[in-house]
Formats: sequence, structure tokens, C-alpha cells
Amino acid sequence: MGRIEGKVAIVTGGARGMGAATVRLFIEQGAKVVIADVLDEEGQALADELGEAAVFQHLDVSKEAEWSAAVATAQSLGSYNVLVNNAGIVTVAAITDTSVEEFTRIFQVNQLGMFLGIRSAIEPMKDAGGGSIINISSIEGFRSQPGLSAYSSTKWAARGLTKNAAMELGQYGIRVNSVHPGAVYTLMGGAARNSEEYLNEHTYNMLPIPRIGRAHEIAYVSLFLASDEGSYTTGAEITADGGWSICVRSPDMPCS
Repeated sequence: MGRIEGKVAIVTGGARGMGAATVRLFIEQGAKVVIADVLDEEGQALADELGEAAVFQHLDVSKEAEWSAAVATAQSLGSYNVLVNNAGIVTVAAITDTSVEEFTRIFQVNQLGMFLGIRSAIEPMKDAGGGSIINISSIEGFRSQPGLSAYSSTKWAARGLTKNAAMELGQYGIRVNSVHPGAVYTLMGGAARNSEEYLNEHTYNMLPIPRIGRAHEIAYVSLFLASDEGSYTTGAEITADGGWSICVRSPDMPCS
């Protein structure tokens, strides 16, 4: 029996990358999953591959009306009790080169989309007797880097929204937690530009775990939070970053 047998989940940004890895793992572990994304062809292809346990639903997370259709699709599969707010976009630009339009676009997907997802899940999860909302933030929600003013702002905001929702919704058996990946080998994480081997040798070799992360490693964190194993965990911030948020090893300092 799978760790989330019988649960019904929506995974936003589920057509590829970390979202697709989460969809695959959730189905492997017994859930039915709505693959929610704006990438219609990729999302439908993944649903076709995975069979009856997966359904694709077009969803622009920044559009309130589209959330209603996604929730209805989830409820058609059973009691909707897991939401993974994974959809996200990033632009790298200095503050002086970031337009209001671009900042707003990133806010609408990464922050407003997360808020709309949480809000749309409350009543269905109450009806289901509880649930788990998993907000995918980033280690850029603890710190930042040059060029990430818009992205990092939304990922910091995800932490505050997570904690507020955890406080408000715990009384209904709805747990809300945030996951903070570091670098992950996906298209957003640089897979389109460099090989995993190159990145491990030249970019991530000084992390405590000296390599880039893999999408399924983040998915397993979400699996724990989605499962009943995480039944007393809410308002938490879980990093999955190879230790990047604690340090970068220096060749000039002693090390075992």
C-alpha cells in the first residue's frame, strides 16, 4: 500500500521539472493527481503516460476563475486533500533593469497564484476532513542573490503566507508547510544550458553535498508532508538544498 493511498492532489506546474517528478511519485504512492499547468501539450502527454490516476487540467494559477475548474476536477476523483503549489517563474535582472510589468508578472504567478491556490482549497479540504498544502518556495526565500529581486521577494512572501495559513487552518485539520529547494537539475535550474556533470564539477562542488539536486529528491519531501506521516507538522520550513543555505565550503578552511 502506498504512503498516500486514496488521496487526491493538485500539483501546479505539474507538466515538467519538479512538478512532474512530484506527480509521478504521488501516483506511485497511491494518489490520484490533477496535473495543473499552462503547458497543455506536455501536461496532457504526462497524463496519458501515467494512466487513469492522472488527469490534466489547464490552469493559469494567477487566474482566480481557473482555480474553480481545477478544484472541480480534483473533486471528481474523490476527496480533494493535497495541494502542491509548485508553479513558479523566474527572471534574472538587476533591480534597475526590472520593469514594473516583469515584477508584477512574477508576483502574479509565484505569490498571488499560491494565495489563490490556498484559498480555493480551504472549503474542499474542510469537507474532506483535513488536508495538506505544500508551498514550494526556495532557499532564495531565506537569502537572495543579485538579479533576483522579484523572484526572491515572492519566495520570502511564501514563508509568511505559509505560516499565516498554518495558523488559520490547523483547526480544520489542514496543515500548511513550505519546502525550500536549492539548485535542482531542471530547465529552470540550468539543464538547458549545461550538463549535470559540468554543474557538479564547476558550480556546486563546494556545497556540503557537492552536487546539484534532482527533482525526485524534492518530490520526496512533498510526499512526507502529503502523507499522514507528517500529521503533526505545520508551519514548517523544510530545506532541500544540499546544505547550501548553511555554508559553501572554502578550500582555505580546515575540513575533515
